Amino acid sequence: MSALLEVTGFGLEFRTRSGTVRALEGIDLQIRKGEIVGLVGESGSGKSVLSYALLGISDRAARVTGGSALFAGMDLLGLDEAALADLRGREISMIFQSPRTALNPIRTIGRQIEDVLRRHAVARGADLGRSLRERAVQALREVAIADPERRHGAYPFELSGGMCQRVLIALALACRPSLLIADEPTTGLDVTTQAAVMDLITTLAHERQMATLFITHDLALAADHCDRIVVMHAGHAVEAAPSRALFEAPRHPYTARLLSSTPDERTRSAQGLQPVPGNLPDLRRTDLPGCRFAERCERAVARCRAERPALEPGAEHAVACWHPLDEPAPQPAAPEAAHA
Repeated sequence: MSALLEVTGFGLEFRTRSGTVRALEGIDLQIRKGEIVGLVGESGSGKSVLSYALLGISDRAARVTGGSALFAGMDLLGLDEAALADLRGREISMIFQSPRTALNPIRTIGRQIEDVLRRHAVARGADLGRSLRERAVQALREVAIADPERRHGAYPFELSGGMCQRVLIALALACRPSLLIADEPTTGLDVTTQAAVMDLITTLAHERQMATLFITHDLALAADHCDRIVVMHAGHAVEAAPSRALFEAPRHPYTARLLSSTPDERTRSAQGLQPVPGNLPDLRRTDLPGCRFAERCERAVARCRAERPALEPGAEHAVACWHPLDEPAPQPAAPEAAHA
């Protein structure tokens, strides 16, 4: 099956007063209909930056430096603002991190859903107002909000955090998009509500055959709900594999480090956790190594600093590493002989 979303060699930078931030470089990503792909990595690795770029809502300081992003055969990077605005909410929707800030505090949740439906002319008929209300109530019902007729008239401050997140999901899915981007959709929620929200997203994605990009720093959560996972580090995609394969046999040293710093997915025990050493490099540097993990990696050699490795095209389990973990560790270079 061909990919609904296909990102190839995508690069993005931000021009700031303190220098140019090379935020993304050579990103490859594919998502098929009905597939849930997890995008994982530390904060600052470029996950949200990529999603904003795909939707055309990046900061004004952002500039695409190369590559392509095809959605259903359309070049997202070549569309004007009007065409992108027509796609957003109708064909591509996004769930943002914080429902409290994403929702309009002075407008009822039912009216906010109706605004989306009206913008994309989903509900038509002689009695447009009644049709919009029915569709909005149905959208709330589909995300398991109790008493949706009454909740239609509620304001965000009258709802719990978990309920607001369900409203955001209803907003995102009201027009039945082909692609859903969920950016840290469980941030700030307790474990029970987090599980319920993720189960809801997963169920709806499979029922509607909706391609889903799930952005998270939580590898255990990604393992439970994603078909494939792409690992990002400092603006590079360093590993891409089916979820089970990635957890059972990570190939990139960074992925292995992330796993060693992740609580057990069943017990959430913190016992024996090992933090990833060092920090993400400053992406304004002009002397960034070819592999941006090289300065944190115990397997790094001179080539890692000089040349950027890329994901193997078409590989089921792809890794961007000159010395992946399924190969022997590189031997340190022999010291030069002393001159007499």
